[in-house]
Amino acid sequence: MKVLIVGSGGREHAITTSVAKSPKVDKIYCAPGNAGIGQIAECVDIGAMEFDKLVDFAKEKEIDLTVIGMDDPLVGGVVDKFEEAGLRVFGPRKNAAILEGSKAFSKDLMKKYNIPTAGYENFDSPEEAMKYLETAKMPIVLKAEGLALGKGVLICQTREEAMEGVKTLMLDKKFGEAGNTIVIEEFMTGKEVSV
Repeated sequence: MKVLIVGSGGREHAITTSVAKSPKVDKIYCAPGNAGIGQIAECVDIGAMEFDKLVDFAKEKEIDLTVIGMDDPLVGGVVDKFEEAGLRVFGPRKNAAILEGSKAFSKDLMKKYNIPTAGYENFDSPEEAMKYLETAKMPIVLKAEGLALGKGVLICQTREEAMEGVKTLMLDKKFGEAGNTIVIEEFMTGKEVSV
């Protein structure tokens, strides 16, 4: 079995390491990969967002399974492209990946279907966000709406921290377009669990 893994980070390194343990796997490619992954798999100079090149490569090398590790290509619809080409791929389609790619969409979806979640408000305007914070209960959580490599969440203990956080996310654009909209969320204590 030939496997293509798309991505270049620690997650893809872990996936590659696990896939390499399978006796069913004969060859592993990783696009674009990194130096660590290169010790386990053959790295290919194709960017994770170069969907057409990835599909062409998978066809050319007769890849049996492609695993998408990175969030950006998932949100961009790479799985859909592979499926359209009749290729076997592991990862959510674009219409499901939006749950990871848009915090505002996810929160609105939870609200619509009465799925328990922290209280929140979405803001496209830094001025409106700061106005909201004037009366909000502290501590509070600020989240860049889009993908920010796991770094776009700020837990603010004071109103001053929260105001500075809005500036950082929306005006200074610390996470680029991911901060065009922010989610301001109720702070909850307890253990964080991913399912």
